[in-house]
Amino acid sequence: MISHYFAYGSNMNPARMGARGLSTINALAGTLEGFSLRFDKRATGKTGVAYANVGYQRDGRVEGVLYQLERPEDIVIMDPFEGNPVRYGREAFCVNTAEGVVHAWVYVANKAMLAKGLLPERAYLNHLLAGKQWHSNTYHQWLSEHICIESDNADSELDGLIYNV
Repeated sequence: MISHYFAYGSNMNPARMGARGLSTINALAGTLEGFSLRFDKRATGKTGVAYANVGYQRDGRVEGVLYQLERPEDIVIMDPFEGNPVRYGREAFCVNTAEGVVHAWVYVANKAMLAKGLLPERAYLNHLLAGKQWHSNTYHQWLSEHICIESDNADSELDGLIYNV
């Protein structure tokens, strides 16, 4: 049974993970080799807005957070937040860590949800940047320089932690 979850998007923010109610034992830096981070998953109801996704790229590398779940079956807690099975599908991948290779759940956007020319909103990108302690300096700088949509979001702080608003 898979007991880890690899977050490469907004769930790299520990506060977001806490607000969403997924209990973890440990978190450490992880990488998906042979993939790239893409902002090509359409946001529902927001024209031109993207959420993070991973796609195959032979020489690519996606950095993120590998969470060890308190109970392996608790991964289903994340399914509604990720829109599984409609918006994202949950798949098992090998994630590289300093402690070796670990099998982990990874959410990948369904092809029907993909589009070109999208950008993340600033508030969403800030969740990714909150994972700084698990990023290399180069990766974090690349994320921080990513073009995004500046938005004034009047939603509550808690809503911003739980939902992609």
